[in-house]
Amino acid sequence: MIFIFKLQLNISKLEQYLSTKILNFEPPLIVRQFKFGQSNPTYLLIDANKTRYVLRKKPPGTLLSSTAHAVEREFRVLDALSKNTDIPVPKVMEFLEGRIFEDIRLLSLSPEDRHKCWYSAVETLAKLHSVDYKAIGLANYGKPSGFYSRQIRSLVKTSTIQAAIKDENGIEVGPLPRLDDMIKWFRKNEVDDETTIVHGDFKLDNLVFHPIEPRVIGILDWELSTIGHPLSDLANLLMSFYIKDIKMDPVIGLLDVPDLPIPSANELIKTYCDKVKRGYPIPKFEFCIVFSFFRLAVITQGIAARIARNQASSAEAKSYAKLFRPITNRGLEIVDECGDLSPKGKL
Repeated sequence: MIFIFKLQLNISKLEQYLSTKILNFEPPLIVRQFKFGQSNPTYLLIDANKTRYVLRKKPPGTLLSSTAHAVEREFRVLDALSKNTDIPVPKVMEFLEGRIFEDIRLLSLSPEDRHKCWYSAVETLAKLHSVDYKAIGLANYGKPSGFYSRQIRSLVKTSTIQAAIKDENGIEVGPLPRLDDMIKWFRKNEVDDETTIVHGDFKLDNLVFHPIEPRVIGILDWELSTIGHPLSDLANLLMSFYIKDIKMDPVIGLLDVPDLPIPSANELIKTYCDKVKRGYPIPKFEFCIVFSFFRLAVITQGIAARIARNQASSAEAKSYAKLFRPITNRGLEIVDECGDLSPKGKL
């Protein structure tokens, strides 16, 4: 576990609150902020009994986006899944003892375990997308249609606001390059509607793996979850397989890397399709990949905006804030390479 020391909590009030809510809670608290968590500061709490909890909170100050910091939605979906399914999620808000991998190549593991971990991630995602969300009380957790078009409209609006934010020197964050070109391409090539629970930021470092076994025991960071298109999660998980520049630190690019130490994107997509019983290859999957680049660009632009307003919550925020233009440009490269998509796609 990696922590930073940048606390913005009234610990005495927190202790008073937890004493009224948690059976056998015993102050005083030891509080540490996790290194990860760009949108919402995340803390490890250890009480006098050595019981460990996790606290997620919204950043301080006026927020640019309500959806990016929706910890109340995070509570709702975690509560529904933990009580009604066997999807691996932490109970609100327990600490999971396990491994989180920053490097998606999993170079610290044996070749066999690297493959098993990646297949476990894909199988966990397929399992999540197979949940009957209406049956577990999430029927009104999101709108049942038009996911991509709504997301694009919302992200364009958010990006416009973020671009205009100025730092203390009066310098604007700035816009995403060629945004109009990307939006026109989205409108021409949108995939057909599908509806499942969507995590919203499904990626390897949002998964907790068993301490010694190559399997997922927890899915973290649900603040962007909704009811929407399942392929948005799959594309988000596999985005690094479509990034050429391996020097786009801290993002790792795997496209055209020889002797890939983990399963290929196609192998993982085939596994996903098999588990959810859908055809392979996936028509217009390029649309989903480009959307993932666009969304990540807006997210990293948001980190840049929070830095400008002194609201960044993570020690790594500055590294991510530099990425929104190169990430957009990679999405645009795919747009330019593919042109208008046939039903079968071109990737």
